[in-house]
Amino acid sequence: QVQLVESGGGLVQPGGSLRLSCAASGNIFRINTMGWYRQAPGKQRELVAAIISGGSTNYADSVKGRFTISRDNAKNTVYLQMNSLKPEDTAVYYCNAAVAVITSRLRYDPYWGQGTQVTVSS
Repeated sequence: QVQLVESGGGLVQPGGSLRLSCAASGNIFRINTMGWYRQAPGKQRELVAAIISGGSTNYADSVKGRFTISRDNAKNTVYLQMNSLKPEDTAVYYCNAAVAVITSRLRYDPYWGQGTQVTVSS
């Protein structure tokens, strides 16, 4: 019923920047929290940043001051601007959204994107 499609990953040198996008589509009534998670090889998936519909944000300590999350509610899209990238930022980045669909307007369910690879290497 709901699809999340990510874009913007790739290979970048240390110190460089990338901007990830995630667009939600389908039978959407309302989206509450949208966020980005990442999973590096051999590690658990971790929260990178999240933003609620009103605009409040939350960041992992490891990315504070370097990453910025934003959203366009009219487009059901969330962005992650990543600056000053480090090799340890290398991971698959996943978009997540808490969505109420048209047929169930009082319940928010989590949806995930397919993931996009970010590699930081010289």
